[in-house]
Amino acid sequence: MKTVRIICSLSALMFLTQPLIAQYARFVESGVVEFEKRVNMYAKIKNRVGNSTFMEQAFEQYQRSNPQFKAFKYSLAFDLNKTRFWPHVEQGSSSGGFFGNDPSIDLGNIIFTDLLAGQSISQKSIYEETYLITDSTRRIQWRFTNETREIAGYECRRANALVLDSIYVVAFYTDQIPVSGGPESFTGLPGMILGVALPYENTTFFATKVDDRPVSAKELEAPKKGKAVNYRELREQLEASLKNWGDYAQSIVKAMML
Repeated sequence: MKTVRIICSLSALMFLTQPLIAQYARFVESGVVEFEKRVNMYAKIKNRVGNSTFMEQAFEQYQRSNPQFKAFKYSLAFDLNKTRFWPHVEQGSSSGGFFGNDPSIDLGNIIFTDLLAGQSISQKSIYEETYLITDSTRRIQWRFTNETREIAGYECRRANALVLDSIYVVAFYTDQIPVSGGPESFTGLPGMILGVALPYENTTFFATKVDDRPVSAKELEAPKKGKAVNYRELREQLEASLKNWGDYAQSIVKAMML
C-alpha cells in the first residue's frame, strides 16, 4: 500500500510540474543557421550523359579528378518575421571544369523573405545576367509524417511536398524555432526548416549549426542588385533566351525557378 501511495504521489507531481516545464521551454526567436548544401555530382552528371561518347569520356575524366559530392556553405539569418539566405562564397568562385561550372548545380542565390507580408526578394545570377525577383512566397502543400530526426541538436519532424509540378521535396522542421522559414525558398511549415532533400535533383540542404542570438538589420537586408522581374517574367525571359539549348535549358530554368 505504501508503494502504491508513493507511485501515486510521483504521478501527481509529474502532472503538476508538466505545465511549468512547458512554460519555461526555450524557443529560439532569432539567430543564424549555417547550412551545407551537397550535390551528388556523379548522379547529376550521369543524367546528362545519355548516349554521347564525348559526354561519357568527359564524365570519366571528371570522376578521376573530382569527388562524388560537391559542397556549398550558406547562412540563414532570421527573426520572427523575416529571413535572409545567402552563400558564403560569391558565385563564380567554384571550379570543376565542364561539369563543375554548370549553373544548375549552384547559383549562389540571395533570398530575402518577409514572412508576414508573404513576399520574397531574390537575387539570382545566370551567366552574365543578374535578376532581382520580387514575388509572393511559394504556397507549398506540405504533407506531414510521423518520421523524426535530429539536426544540429534539434528534434525535427518530416514533411513532404511537390513543387514546380515535378520536384519532390523532403523537409525536416523544428517547432523549437517558431519561424516559418527555411533554406532557399522553402517555407510554410510550423517551424524552421533545418533539412531539405531533393532526391531526384540529387541535392540536399542540412543545418550544421544554429547560432541563437540577436541579428542585425544588415543581416536581414533584402538584396537590391539585378534586373527587376517577377517569376512569370523570369521564366518567359529564360525560355526565350535558351530556346535553342534543348533539354539542358530545362534544367537551368528549373534551377532558377526553384
